[in-house]
Amino acid sequence: MSPTLSGLHHLKLPVADLDAATAWWAAVFDARRVPRLDHIDDAGTRYAVVLEVPGLGVPLQLLLLPAASSALPGYDPVTLGVPDRRELDRWTAHLTALGVTHTPVAGGVIGDTLVLQTPEGALVRLYTLPPGGFGPEFAAPAQD
Repeated sequence: MSPTLSGLHHLKLPVADLDAATAWWAAVFDARRVPRLDHIDDAGTRYAVVLEVPGLGVPLQLLLLPAASSALPGYDPVTLGVPDRRELDRWTAHLTALGVTHTPVAGGVIGDTLVLQTPEGALVRLYTLPPGGFGPEFAAPAQD
């Protein structure tokens, strides 16, 4: 049996422009940079920031990696949960007001979803959580 995990520690996304990406996450998700967690190299250059994103539950690190971020267009590295369809509709209005490119709400496998695009072209999916959360049907079967 594997040792125990305690959940996610943080998420990490590569970006081409650290300041622009930080501003985008702040505008779209009310993210707040945690300056004491900035990553600075020996030359004094900031190469990563850590954001607190309300409702995410773990920090989000934006890492200055232009080459890696150029591979992101069309890829959805993260799916964020929203409580229900009504809140997803509120997200649609919010994104539209900000001019953020997004899809209409569509039915997904276990709820409703919409997809928005970051400045790097990465896709972030917003997905309604199953009523009551993820239940036993998502648990791995017991091993003998």
